[in-house]
Order: sequence, then C-alpha cells, then structure tokens
Amino acid sequence: MQLSQRITQLNGGGSDGWDVFYKARKMIAEGVPVTELTIGEHDIRTAAPILQAMHASALGGHTGYAMVPGTTDLRDAVAARVQARTGVPTTRANVLITPGGQAALFAAHHAACDEGDTALFIDPYYATYPGTIRGVGARPLAVAAHAGNGFQPRARDIAEKAEAAKSLLINSPNNPTGVIYGRDTLEGIAAVCRDQDLWLISDEVYDSQIWRGAHLSPRALPGMAERTLVIGSMSKSHAMTGSRCGWIVGPEEAIRHLVNLSTNTTYGVPGYIQDASLFALNQGAPMETEIAAPFQRRRALALKILAGQNAVGHVPPDGAMYLMLDVRGTGMSGEDFALALLETHRIAVMPGESFGQAAAGHVRVAMTIEDSAFASALETLCAFAATLS
Repeated sequence: MQLSQRITQLNGGGSDGWDVFYKARKMIAEGVPVTELTIGEHDIRTAAPILQAMHASALGGHTGYAMVPGTTDLRDAVAARVQARTGVPTTRANVLITPGGQAALFAAHHAACDEGDTALFIDPYYATYPGTIRGVGARPLAVAAHAGNGFQPRARDIAEKAEAAKSLLINSPNNPTGVIYGRDTLEGIAAVCRDQDLWLISDEVYDSQIWRGAHLSPRALPGMAERTLVIGSMSKSHAMTGSRCGWIVGPEEAIRHLVNLSTNTTYGVPGYIQDASLFALNQGAPMETEIAAPFQRRRALALKILAGQNAVGHVPPDGAMYLMLDVRGTGMSGEDFALALLETHRIAVMPGESFGQAAAGHVRVAMTIEDSAFASALETLCAFAATLS
C-alpha cells in the first residue's frame, strides 16, 4: 500500500538530524556509560506534591473524558498567569488546553495555514518545527538568524520572505541558542507581521527560565493580540514533560475553531493531568523559580569555564536550559565534532546542524545533569576542542 506523501515527507525526505542522539542512546543500551547533554529534559522529576495532586484527582474519579477546551479552572489559571505576565487582558475564552506544547504548535499552524501555504520560521529552530509545518500541509521556509548578530532575527530578512507567507513561528527564550529576543527585535517582527498580514505563532515555553534581561511576549505589542497565537506548556516551567499539558492563547474566534480541531483530533487532556497542572500553577512563582534554579546555576558555571579558554566560542544564553557553542575553530562541522566527542570521551551533545544551517559549526549543550558532572563534561569538551584547533 502507498503511504501519503505528507507522512513520508514529514522530515523533508532526509534525516531528522538526531543521529548523534540515537547513537548515544544505543551505546547506553549496550552498557557503555555516556554523559548525555542532548535533550531538554530536567534532571529532577516532577515534584511529589504535583504527583500527589494528580493521584488524588485520579482516585477522585477525574479519569473520564474531560472538557475538550480544558477545564474551566485550568483555563482561568492560565489566563490569569498570562495576563499577569504580559498585561494583556486574557480570559478563558482566549485559552485552549492541549496535550503539550508540540500539539499546540501543530494546532496553531492548522489555524493559520491552508494547504500549500508558506509558513516562516526562524533558523536556528527547535527540531520539530519544519515537520510540524509539513504535517499541516504547509510549506516551511526558514529565515536565518546568524551568530554574528547574536542569533537575533532581523526584520528585513523576514520581510524579504514574508510577501507570500501566511504565518511566522518564533521562539523566545530560544531553543537551541538560549537567546532572548530583545524589544527592538520583537517590534521589528511585529511590524512585518502587521504590514504583511501574517499570523505570528510565538513559542514561549521557556518563559520561566530568564537569566538576564526580560521576556517580552509579542502579543503585548500594539496591534498584535488579534494576530498572535502564543504557545505555553507545563513541561519546562514545572518539570512536567511527560504529563503532556500545554496551551494556546489567542483571539477568541481562533480559539473557538481550535476547539473544533481538538474535538476531531486529541479530544482534550485527561482531567487528572489538568487538575495536577492547576495545582502546580496555583503554587505561583516560587515553584517555577525552584524548577529553574539548577539551570541558572549551571549557566554561571558554564560562563566561568568558557571565559577561561579560547577554543570554543559562544553567545551567552539569557534564558532556557542550553548553550550554543561555536566549534568552527576546530575545522569540523558540528556533527563531526559531536560524533568525535562521543567516540573519544563518551559525551553526547547535539550538532548545531540538527537545528538548521544558521547553527552549522556549533553544538548545543543541554545543562541537564548535576552541577559538578556538567562542569566536568564542559571542561572536557573545551579541552578536546583545544586539541583540534
């Protein structure tokens, strides 16, 4: 039987860029010890009180079909969190609860794009972005944000590709670079979206991980609330990656139609997961600060280590849980360097090429292991790069 082109071409007919990760996991399965600095997975588990709230909800009977848009209480809590952080009036009518941020990205592009439409996204990008766009039948088109500009996308570069596009996807704080888009960057992006009548899809799942400066949601800029779909998630802010609870915040009309999409696809999020998410949000900022603290410590460790060497370059991360390191001085691609590091030192990092061509010659390091082990691994990486430079 013939499979659809949409499913067989989801990754653009090539590798998904995760070969180093898969090789590291294979080595681990074979009993080879590997230090993993690959995926954005907390080294702490979901906090016990959240799990207890989930358990109590399940035992209390919230195990049947939940309301597809999300429970009223959770939608209210998400709306309150967004309004408090952005100053933009937000109610439950602006909120759809989804099975994680990835499902929210997929749904948002369904709302913005028809079959064959062009959807822009910024390179470097989270690895699933192009496949998500292809998955809704749209055509992904990257706009490069270069290391020389601090990985800040330029409005003129977006405008050059925007005329035939329907949407633009951005991510700040950014995975993989750790960069936070500044106000000037976001105002330039907003101007292009207004001028070219683009939907802006803003992935803000790292908004609780801010190390320097401030996070600005573009939905708060003039004329943007009616054309912006914001993606949020419990995964990063509350170490609930496996619980799969996220949301879209947008105009009421868009949310009404997205509820119809959810009814015909995911049919909502389990009630006990939503109740646990509500409990977690109700703990307020202290819990989010506690979850983020290890990454802030490791960022400080990393900057100290990187300042003491000259083999590896970097753009200091202002948010998120990653470092993007420039290894071009070794004369190797990011992928070749990552493979060599894995083979010689059993340290796994992600090639920059996994996240687009703008990050070629770089590697992404996830700050997701215990502090001393992380520092040791980063020191080894820098020393290895120095032997190659």
